[in-house]
Amino acid sequence: MDLYLLAELKTISLKVTTVDMQKPPPDFRTNFEATHPPILIDNGLAILENEKIERHIMKHIPGGYNLFVQDKEVATLIENLYVKLKLMLVKKDEAKNNALLTHLRKINDHLANRNTRFLTGDTMCCFDCELMPRLQHIRVAGKYFVDFEIPTHLTALWRYMYHMYQLDAFTQSCPADQDIINHYKLQQSLKMKKHEELETPTFTTSIPIDISE
Repeated sequence: MDLYLLAELKTISLKVTTVDMQKPPPDFRTNFEATHPPILIDNGLAILENEKIERHIMKHIPGGYNLFVQDKEVATLIENLYVKLKLMLVKKDEAKNNALLTHLRKINDHLANRNTRFLTGDTMCCFDCELMPRLQHIRVAGKYFVDFEIPTHLTALWRYMYHMYQLDAFTQSCPADQDIINHYKLQQSLKMKKHEELETPTFTTSIPIDISE
């Protein structure tokens, strides 16, 4: 998502190629073997692994440095959110649901206290590029697998998501609901049903509360 944002700001030219890892094309297998995306290729140089990609963006991509804000409070705040989602999907019990809900409340309170559009201010940064995809996974996969929904009373969090949904950087990088669901099905050794494979991709971006600008 960092790269989509930089492309939206017109600081870089970006081309995205998706790969079906169950049937990767021959040139992908030749160059990267079993390496899983994301893979960044910059002027012929291939960078693997998320952390190395982030460091490359910060050091070598025009405008990339400005995305990487130093904020220990926010870094700690969003840490382990994704782990709580995965535990909820695996354990499927009330305790794991409550742990995730408590974490979401803390993020909501942070946003309410700061009263800004994004986590650290009114300009997006790397933390937003981490948090919003996780929130989307929580929203889509949580609902599908365990009927978990982000409570409507977390108004600051929903306002944050509303602002993120307005950005091309997010909507263009966001996978379809079916892709998110299939990602977790594969982790649980489940297969998509035939009719699910044929479904028209859907993208959940609605907001269940009234947002007043």
